[in-house]
Amino acid sequence: MRFALKDYQADAASKMLANFAKARKHFHEDHDNTAFSLSATTGAGKTVIAAAVIEALFFGSEEFDFEPDPTAVILWFTDDPSLNEQTRFKLLDAADQIKHSQLKVVGNDFNQKQLEAGNVYFLNAQKLSKNAMLVRGDTPADQEPLTGYRPMPDERAFTMWETIGNTIDDDRLTLYLILDEAHRGMRRKTSSESAERQTIVRRLVNGANGIPPVPVVWGISATIQRFTEAMTIATGRNSYAPYVVDPALIQESGLLKDDIVLDFPAEAGNFDTVLLKRGVLKIKSATEQWAAYLSAQGEPTDRVVPLLVVQLPNKPSDELLTSAIDTIFDAWPELPRDAIAHVFGEHKPLNVRDMEIEHIAPERVQDATHVRVLLAKDAVSTGWDCPRAEVLVSFRPAKDQTHITQLLGRMVRSPLARRVEGNDSLNSVECVLPKFDQETATAVAEVLVGKREGAEGEGHVDGGGRRVLIAPEDFRPNPQLPKTVWNAFDSLTSQTLPRAGARPTRRLLAFAQELSRDRLKPGARGAAMEELMAVLDGFVARYSKQIEEISDGILRVDGETIVAKVGGGEHEIKKFIAYADDRVVGAEYRLAARAFTPDLARDFIERIAEPEHGYDGLFDARLLVSALAKVEGVREGLDDEAAVIFKRWSSDFRVAIKDLPDARQSRYAEILAMSSTPESFDIRRPAVRQEDTKLDDGSPSPMRRLHLLSNADGEFPVGSLNELELRVLDAELSRDSASGWYRNPARGSEDSVAIAYEDGDGSWRRLCPDFLFFHGGDTNAKVSIVDPHGVHLADALPKLRGLASFAASADGALYHRIEAITALKDGQLRVLDLTDEAVREEVARSDHAESLYQSNAAQDYLVN
Repeated sequence: MRFALKDYQADAASKMLANFAKARKHFHEDHDNTAFSLSATTGAGKTVIAAAVIEALFFGSEEFDFEPDPTAVILWFTDDPSLNEQTRFKLLDAADQIKHSQLKVVGNDFNQKQLEAGNVYFLNAQKLSKNAMLVRGDTPADQEPLTGYRPMPDERAFTMWETIGNTIDDDRLTLYLILDEAHRGMRRKTSSESAERQTIVRRLVNGANGIPPVPVVWGISATIQRFTEAMTIATGRNSYAPYVVDPALIQESGLLKDDIVLDFPAEAGNFDTVLLKRGVLKIKSATEQWAAYLSAQGEPTDRVVPLLVVQLPNKPSDELLTSAIDTIFDAWPELPRDAIAHVFGEHKPLNVRDMEIEHIAPERVQDATHVRVLLAKDAVSTGWDCPRAEVLVSFRPAKDQTHITQLLGRMVRSPLARRVEGNDSLNSVECVLPKFDQETATAVAEVLVGKREGAEGEGHVDGGGRRVLIAPEDFRPNPQLPKTVWNAFDSLTSQTLPRAGARPTRRLLAFAQELSRDRLKPGARGAAMEELMAVLDGFVARYSKQIEEISDGILRVDGETIVAKVGGGEHEIKKFIAYADDRVVGAEYRLAARAFTPDLARDFIERIAEPEHGYDGLFDARLLVSALAKVEGVREGLDDEAAVIFKRWSSDFRVAIKDLPDARQSRYAEILAMSSTPESFDIRRPAVRQEDTKLDDGSPSPMRRLHLLSNADGEFPVGSLNELELRVLDAELSRDSASGWYRNPARGSEDSVAIAYEDGDGSWRRLCPDFLFFHGGDTNAKVSIVDPHGVHLADALPKLRGLASFAASADGALYHRIEAITALKDGQLRVLDLTDEAVREEVARSDHAESLYQSNAAQDYLVN
């Protein structure tokens, strides 16, 4: 893979490959057909996951411990030709082993008896419709042929259906069907979806008219519920459990923007031109902000070229088009005339005023950076991928919620595929919605950030810190606070989420590679290899006897042959000895390479092989490495030494890494997180925070002073706080020593204090405490964590335990107070002082959060 997979992407790919292996076995051995699915929110990188799976299917993978499947044929099916094209380009971009010639688009001239192994065939539903050239003359799925004669499509020996059937019938092949946007075509007949497409999908899945069902079906979608239900009732098909990618991990990755910002008119009226002008001003501002940020990072300012999307009704009037174009140029007179394009279904130029607006295919928009304004209807609502789309202005009515939801889903991707730390403006998508009322607009956005259920109950997830903001304002570092407050903030750390299966040896080598790339430690990778190989040298000397015994076991097989006498008599038993060949040792070596990492195993073999012995020397070296990997404790010992080296190097280069551009710091942060236990890292100061300044009823938000970020008057809005949070905030600010406070972001960003904890299922999560309070300030400021939290929530006790564990750690020692607060039913506030060891012990023993606050472990929350 050219792309380094995010941790959740690698986990998903590994699970899908395990499903493929099981499904192939069940098909060829038991003639069973199988279906399974992958569900992940928009922007999670489902195509990247698919690329990793396909590459491993065709070529095998050491990372996933997966042997190649020489029988594999993949049929990639959608109902959108442009989506297939975009997917094909994404696969080529992501997977370095897959060749262009292996990705074949099935066109009208396709004419083969069967599909060929090692290829992906892209097919869209239109190619299988009853009048399509590939199947013309084929009997419809709901009819039987009247005679044994089946007419063929023009100039073809086989219909496409027969080609698929021949592929399935060949025992040397395994046909895998990938249904992209798998929720489509899975609903029973409705007015909103093509009944014919549903018939085609069902025919692929269930078979019909002598064409067998596809053996293995993999459904991929953000909303997989319909697919799962359809596969459950499919004829003779086993279903594996759906795999749902944890939305919190996706948001953690920074691939999605954190906030959706909505603008809409506060009163009835025709504000189309006014709000379109506002959208144009927003895209101009976004252009300036991105250019300033990229310039400061030493990157080309054209790396992110923001795009304004203007969504129009299906039949826009000439008056609306003319008014829109006039408004755009009035607000942006320097905009080049060829910077406006459209993706209307008519696929022909638009003539508006005295200019011609060219059509552009949706899949080309991302790379066509000369296009700054895109006119759209609903052609881009499904499958479109354009991370540079920063601002949306929609003239669709409020009732068109499904279309606007789908379109917004295509706009929430981060342009740099990472979060811009500390800058909410560059981590948000702006939406100007003249035809929407506030309730509808908020509902649309909350579906996307995961705070509200989507259609048919699909897609309900935890928001993970993502927000919906209504016309927010920017808040910047508060100049009224003493420097000691900021110095105290700079001393704080956050924690990474542990990752299952993380290897210290892999992390060290990845870290060394980046140090070399940034010239922080030239030759770092070679130095890391030398230290690790010295460790292996020590193991070879220490375990020489075990290595010799294991080597003999690999090479030699003792057996017996029983010879039966014809006509009776005693059996004769003869002993024999067989010796392993290159293939046996090669298989053992591949296992060793996974244990030590392929690079380290290869370099160590080059180190110990005796060149004068030629091939025999190489064979002996591979055998030794294979045996060494089987010695108990060697792999763990190597990882322990790698962890020690990593800790030393990361400490040595910590300050130098902080001086690198954000993109490079993000890469080191990813490597730091490659750990099976929480790792601490320094947090960064926030630069820009976006917050709503009005309540839901339109009245001004209450404000408070002393926040680390503020407006020009030194104030920060608190309208988003609930009653418990506001009571605690006011109580803390009433202390005479109060010198500052920070509303800690609820997402795991680098300007947020996050604490790793295990939930009830043993999975790692992040707790982001609500508040940091600073007290004192003349010479130094003390920092406290104060976290108001309802006891009725399912995560209350796991979070308390996580906070208690943190309080007992070295990182927790940085804080003056670490307190968890709740309100009992009578309104009394109770506090658990987690710096107290006795309280932590009670938290560990308790099985219910509410009882803890009612016990003697808690106290009344009072302000002196």
